[in-house]
Amino acid sequence: MTRQWSVTGVSRGPDQALALELVRVTEAAAIAAGRWVGRGERNSGEAAAVAMYDHLGAVAMRGTVVIGRGERNDAPVLFPGDDVGSGDGPVCDVGITVGDDALPPGELPTGEGVANPLAAIAVTEPGALYAPPPDVVVEKVAVGPDYAGVVDITRPVAENLRAVAAVKGVPVSDVVVAVADGRRHRELATAIRDAGARVHALQGGDVAGAIAAARPEGPVDVLLGTGGAGEAVVAAAALFCMGGSLQVRLRSDGVDTVLHTGDLVRGGRVLFCATGVTSSELLCGVRNHSGRTTTQSMVLCSEPDTVWMVGSEQRSA
Repeated sequence: MTRQWSVTGVSRGPDQALALELVRVTEAAAIAAGRWVGRGERNSGEAAAVAMYDHLGAVAMRGTVVIGRGERNDAPVLFPGDDVGSGDGPVCDVGITVGDDALPPGELPTGEGVANPLAAIAVTEPGALYAPPPDVVVEKVAVGPDYAGVVDITRPVAENLRAVAAVKGVPVSDVVVAVADGRRHRELATAIRDAGARVHALQGGDVAGAIAAARPEGPVDVLLGTGGAGEAVVAAAALFCMGGSLQVRLRSDGVDTVLHTGDLVRGGRVLFCATGVTSSELLCGVRNHSGRTTTQSMVLCSEPDTVWMVGSEQRSA
């Protein structure tokens, strides 16, 4: 249900106190999505969205969904424009990703049977999140702080990879590029290999891959590919906190538009939280043991600049 918050006399933007509340939200979403792993069905995103919506109601904020589940007839909850939160606390924009709605038919990963092995939420000051047109697929390139100034999505793949290699101080053959597996990326994978770099078949989806590329200890140096614009905005919130770079190129009416991290997340205080559904380059997935469920989450905060890795165990009643 869409509500209209009264914002008189309240703070604008998230504070650090929200971080652990958001962890509980993404944990619940990941556990709900994890129940669909291996079934070969695309219901994980809807299950996660319902769990996320239920738990967001207890979070002390006045949030408005900017990145949600798409059109109102696609899922029962978390549509762009909906208000979420308890009605107390700071006024925020909210972006969520709980399933890759941009995947075309036949692109569901067959190994795990879940469309996006990450439940993630980004919370910013009002007006900071870019709201893309619905159901738009964009080209993406993501890198960490060291390479933020040397890649350009409008340049050829080989040129960008040579630039990364030069900064890293290694031959191009030591540059590792994350690319989502699937038919739509076959030509891209060929171009990467022709440039001399190595292809890493992405396990964790675009958001996890972008963050992994931005981490100094991550297994990849660059993320390349195409995917949903909404997922790009949520990933940009994480990279904003990390000092990384995400560039996207979208085409509308034959015109290319290039957007950078600062266009997708327009400053201010930013919180990002994600919990693994299945194990990936970034996080361990949900594990069910005798009488207990374990999860792993990541929390990023822009002010103060903080990274938390959170392991949780929930016991059955």
